[in-house]
Amino acid sequence: EVQLVESGGGLVQAGGSLRLSCAASGFTFDDYAIGWFRQAPEKERKGVACISSSGGSSYWGDFMKGRFTISSDNAKNMVYLQINSLKPEDTAVYYCAAVVGPCDNDYGLLDSREYDYWGQGTQVTVSS
Repeated sequence: EVQLVESGGGLVQAGGSLRLSCAASGFTFDDYAIGWFRQAPEKERKGVACISSSGGSSYWGDFMKGRFTISSDNAKNMVYLQINSLKPEDTAVYYCAAVVGPCDNDYGLLDSREYDYWGQGTQVTVSS
């Protein structure tokens, strides 16, 4: 059974940090890229970052400013998202998802609809 389980969310004050974790099981981890997405209330889901099985990382445009860092531990089938200097606008449910192959194609980062498996999400709430 394929599973992606996020953890590490919570309530944090603005300026704080969180490290979200994504535990993957039930598929060949090395064949997949793992992406982090987020969805704020009444807003569309947005891509944050993606990491390929080789360790190469990519960030969607809004998130290329250094506060977000994606990393992985292939030996543990884990992917992490470090978020620093949290802002109230970072409040959202954060999801990890898996897509076979790389994070991108000739047209850029893959859309969320391309992803094969999704976790249940972890809530991040940032208070001002």
